[in-house]
Amino acid sequence: MPTLFTRIINGEIPGRFVWKDDDVVAFLSIGPLSDGHTLVVPRQEIDKWTDAPAELMRKLTSVAQAIGQAQVAAFGSERAGLSIAGFEVDHLHLHVWPANSLADFDFSRAESNPDPERMEANAEKLRDALRSAGHGAFVPEQ
Repeated sequence: MPTLFTRIINGEIPGRFVWKDDDVVAFLSIGPLSDGHTLVVPRQEIDKWTDAPAELMRKLTSVAQAIGQAQVAAFGSERAGLSIAGFEVDHLHLHVWPANSLADFDFSRAESNPDPERMEANAEKLRDALRSAGHGAFVPEQ
């Protein structure tokens, strides 16, 4: 049975994508820690990050870094947070979000019902920042 993320990647469940390439996608989290919180996900179903091939991990972290840089630019945060937890969905994913302090790393503070219009605006803001940074080839229109 496909994972939740595979269903999002395949378009069976909607997602606010900000990055798509042959190996990796990125879309906004439905439980954001801050505006622009993004999940970087391999297209390949891998449960644990420790089971991922090294080349795929390099690609995931490279995409996460590009997204983190765009988040800092787009949302004016001091830095970008990065976490690999893997307990929410059995499909490897990296959390990347704008952060200004260690308090911003507290997953118990994740928003449970974010405003859809604000989420759309955040996705477009992040897409624009990624395009401005030279990543337009990987940024979907929506």
